[in-house]
Amino acid sequence: MSPLESYDQSVADRIEKEKTAAALIKTISDLFYEKGVEVVLFRQGLLDLRPSEILSAHAHAHVMAGVVVPVEESLALMRELGKMALAPSRIDIGRLAAEWSKEGAAALNRNRFLNEKLGDFLKPNQKTKHTPVDVVLYGFGRIGRLVARELIAQEGKGEQLRLRAIVARGDDPETLEKRASLLRVDSVHGAFAGTVVADPVNKCIVVNGRPIHIVSASNPEDIDYTTYGIQDALLIDNTGAFRDEVALTRHLQSPGIAKVLLTAPGKGVPNVVVGVNEKTIPTDAKIISAASCTTNAIVPILKVMNEEFGIEKGHIETIHAYTNDQNLVDNMHSKYRRGRAAGLNMVITETGAGSAVDKALPGLGSKLTSNAIRVPVPNGSLAILNLTLSKKTNRTSLNAALKQAAYTGDLVEQIMYSISPELVSTDIVGNPCPSIFDSEATILHTDEVSAVLYVWYDNEYGYTRQVLRLAKHFTGVEGRRYY
Repeated sequence: MSPLESYDQSVADRIEKEKTAAALIKTISDLFYEKGVEVVLFRQGLLDLRPSEILSAHAHAHVMAGVVVPVEESLALMRELGKMALAPSRIDIGRLAAEWSKEGAAALNRNRFLNEKLGDFLKPNQKTKHTPVDVVLYGFGRIGRLVARELIAQEGKGEQLRLRAIVARGDDPETLEKRASLLRVDSVHGAFAGTVVADPVNKCIVVNGRPIHIVSASNPEDIDYTTYGIQDALLIDNTGAFRDEVALTRHLQSPGIAKVLLTAPGKGVPNVVVGVNEKTIPTDAKIISAASCTTNAIVPILKVMNEEFGIEKGHIETIHAYTNDQNLVDNMHSKYRRGRAAGLNMVITETGAGSAVDKALPGLGSKLTSNAIRVPVPNGSLAILNLTLSKKTNRTSLNAALKQAAYTGDLVEQIMYSISPELVSTDIVGNPCPSIFDSEATILHTDEVSAVLYVWYDNEYGYTRQVLRLAKHFTGVEGRRYY
């Protein structure tokens, strides 16, 4: 075969694979919009990807699974999934394809194989049916707008969470349009993949055809949400103005609100990191906290390290993107260093991440110290975990423990295992995992117990995805998962 013929054949082969990927995209969309089933490939979401991105995801799957997952096999399995009466759920087609490769011969055919694996996901076996839960966003800042985007993107058939209202000061036509514009565009995360239209007549913004009320109020207890047709709603407070149980209880005085979720560390309420301690939420809890972005980044890694090797002591240093509470230029601030220009300086400041660990992993926080450095990037942060372990180990075993946690178990949505030797902060913007473990950067001292781990995190989007996971769990609309 001549070089030209070889080139032409390579192009033809690639086109066939992209056509297969395009067919796969249709089955993914059909399952999501018709049955409320979200399909992932070793944690990576596949909805709304292009064919080339689907193929890239399959190439990466080899790293995680240790077996090749052909896109043709994914399509064959997906077509069988489409024939099944599945309940709303989240299913890892990568894991299924890997298991089919190893076990499929014994199952004789894909339909039998899938029914054996997903028997509990079939609707006749579902004990409860999800009743959609209304959501109110109290505040519309960086996290509030990302939560709004994700609520719309994840709504699907509308059997889980539905964004019904946003509380933010000002509901005049000009302010409504400004709020719509801030949702429509974002300097860090890009344009919203949909339509956002201000409706000043009805004091709404209409997002992908969904009317969302904009409510203006000075005090939480002044609002009657039932007048907007909202009942038994989850209120997600992202203002940062109400941090303790007494203040947050004011939301529960408003008709229409049943539960409150705080997107910041909370005092006197459960602080929850999904994947770690969500099962400890009291059944009668009305108010919980999603802790902080840094806590959500470090706790999953610390949990694995403590369970596998034990932690004697440690120090956590966070290299954190600047935030809105810092000054753009040098000016007065209640905290001296945060008053200096955020875009020009590295700023040493405190973080409560070390002590916050205790709320998710009792007994560990007292072994840790912590501090933070704010740096001139708008998003994307890094936690450096300097740990003294109880057991001697080697670098390979240490990394392997975290790779295993990223592949199977309770933390597959929380930990991403990176093998890239070129990972930098912009690479992790938009990553849905709160902890991106940089395996190439791991350092282990010759004493075999002193370890330095590097954990990246999108302090906005990765945290937002944790908030949504917690919201679904807290309201009881969390779908089944096959990971």
